[in-house]
Amino acid sequence: MAQPQIVNGMDDSPRGKLLSAAARLFRARGFDRTTVRDIARETGIQSGSLFHHFSSKEDILFTVMMEVIRFNTARLQEAVQGVADPVAQLRGLIRAELQSIVGDTAEAMTVLVYEWRCLAAEHQEQALAARAVYERIWLDTLHAVRDAGGMRADPVIVRRLINGMTSWASNWFDPAGPLDIDGLAEQILHRVIGEPASP
Repeated sequence: MAQPQIVNGMDDSPRGKLLSAAARLFRARGFDRTTVRDIARETGIQSGSLFHHFSSKEDILFTVMMEVIRFNTARLQEAVQGVADPVAQLRGLIRAELQSIVGDTAEAMTVLVYEWRCLAAEHQEQALAARAVYERIWLDTLHAVRDAGGMRADPVIVRRLINGMTSWASNWFDPAGPLDIDGLAEQILHRVIGEPASP
């Protein structure tokens, strides 16, 4: 049986296709300039049908953000599961975050960053709580790397530096270029723990 296609962290159910289309439009036009009618047109349904699933356009935005946070948190958990070496765990996390930012959830991740101000305060609070689970995986791994002697810097600062490197990649990285995601992940890892020793 064919695996369901995942776009922007959403499955290929009618609801998932609607959310993915919303993420694409919010990224291209911005939340304020995207109408419910635009989203309905993109998914081939009547505008009123959207309100069977969502109470408002802002609720659609919130759901896009929550879904992509959950999807990429699961991706991080999978990257470290069964991996004993903290440095190997860190490599997996860097690679997973790059995949989310420049790969299959790039549109929804961009929306998460740039349309955050459009969320209602209660939705921001819920999204931050979900994001804290994501960040806890990073900090646990970075503490383990430091405890194993792989680095001396403060894990909180290192996390901010890594996030800056991975996030900025969306502005210049070309997945079809000569450097692939694995190669970029390796280079970021070496900025954090140093170049590997020569044989």
